[in-house]
Amino acid sequence: MTERKPPGVDFESWVDKQIRDADARGEFERLEGAGRPLPPEVESTYDELWWVKRKMVREGMSVLPPTLALRKEAEDALEAALAAPSERIVRKILADVNAKISDMMFKPPPGPPLGKKPYDVEDVVRRWRERRAASDGPGGRGGSDA
Repeated sequence: MTERKPPGVDFESWVDKQIRDADARGEFERLEGAGRPLPPEVESTYDELWWVKRKMVREGMSVLPPTLALRKEAEDALEAALAAPSERIVRKILADVNAKISDMMFKPPPGPPLGKKPYDVEDVVRRWRERRAASDGPGGRGGSDA
């Protein structure tokens, strides 16, 4: 709708006419949720950003300060590295997350302090080897493909 309200026409009448015209054109017929009640609100108090929160949930987004998001990513990366199928992948996972941690350490924090330092790759590789050897048991693979 790009037309403006004509001067001298009551705003409410003009809006009602716009709605009637759109309804006559069938623009309200195939709307999502048409004919169904609105979903009940979980919160009892009005939140003016309810639609933003609902869209974020629908699209799988989250709003964490960058430092907290990186903390979570670093923890996930460590778990992924310790469960990786090869030493080369362990090193790649840690190199990627360490680069992000180092980058964040030299920027002014946009949120809470990061509280992380880059992982010691050799220490994690050693832990990965120990886990691998323990899970393979005697005579198992336990090899590496550095």
